[in-house]
Amino acid sequence: MELAYIPSPSRGVLYLGPIPLRGYAFCIIIGVFIAVWLGNRRWVARGGQSGTVADIAVWAVPFGLVGGRLYHVITDYELYFSPGRDWVDAFKVWQGGLGIWGAIALGALGAWIGARRRGIPMPAYADAVAPGIALAQAMGRWGNWFNQELYGRETHLPWALHITSSEGGRVPGYYHPTFLYESLWCIGVAFLVMWADRRFKLGHGRAFALYVAAYCVGRGWIEYMRVDDAHHILGLRLNDWTALIVFLLAVTYMIVSSRLRPGREEAVEPLAADGPTDGPVASGGSTEGTETDAEAAKPAASEPKAEPADEPKPKAPAEEPESATKKS
Repeated sequence: MELAYIPSPSRGVLYLGPIPLRGYAFCIIIGVFIAVWLGNRRWVARGGQSGTVADIAVWAVPFGLVGGRLYHVITDYELYFSPGRDWVDAFKVWQGGLGIWGAIALGALGAWIGARRRGIPMPAYADAVAPGIALAQAMGRWGNWFNQELYGRETHLPWALHITSSEGGRVPGYYHPTFLYESLWCIGVAFLVMWADRRFKLGHGRAFALYVAAYCVGRGWIEYMRVDDAHHILGLRLNDWTALIVFLLAVTYMIVSSRLRPGREEAVEPLAADGPTDGPVASGGSTEGTETDAEAAKPAASEPKAEPADEPKPKAPAEEPESATKKS
């Protein structure tokens, strides 16, 4: 009898009338809010405008969700397109199945589009949001707990995950909670990136590259523990090979970038670089009919003085007639 273990939820969805509230979706939504909140704080600290991170996230998040689903469907196509499977299930994101590699790739594309529209350097934006992305992943992994999926090998450790569902080929029992391992690892990656960024003033995308490299290290050993079906190449799971390749690319980028572009960007947002502007200019309004602070601060003496009107000169006293002034 096991004295301690991590219980699995009895179900991963609650119904509010006819509306399903799915734990997997809630974890993703909460993760997005965390990423935007922390990213905004870091962006403002770098000299950017508040709200810019959220504006670009409007592009990045949908692209990321599509990319994550595409990666999962492509790498596990037999789950949806093999005989006896229903290809419509490929669109049921709420049932799980988002590949982080595809999410980061297409999410970066969406962020690049949003950043380009704002005239913002993409590497600076990536550095600001990197720790938030790691925390979003940490939160998102709990969606696997709600779905009782992506667990590791069987174990009898006190923190073993108790799987109770037998759907989809699951075998009830006690397994390594790889979702928890990865969640804790991502939290550690977030704090590592924030510490390194503060200590070494990382710039030009190097904070984001550090996040990618550190995540890949953890994903490598965690992926090796998982027992769910996966494609293998030379004895390693496909995601292990992906983690290895992406890790090498991230480290290479950090080395090359530090040599070509040392230091950190001085300005990250064009509008912020010019300083805050009062009045309609700050909100994108017209400048017509307004005066700037510099103009208002000009001394009044700088304006040409109006010449005083000519005053009438006093008239000379009238001379008395000579006859009146002579003595008789």
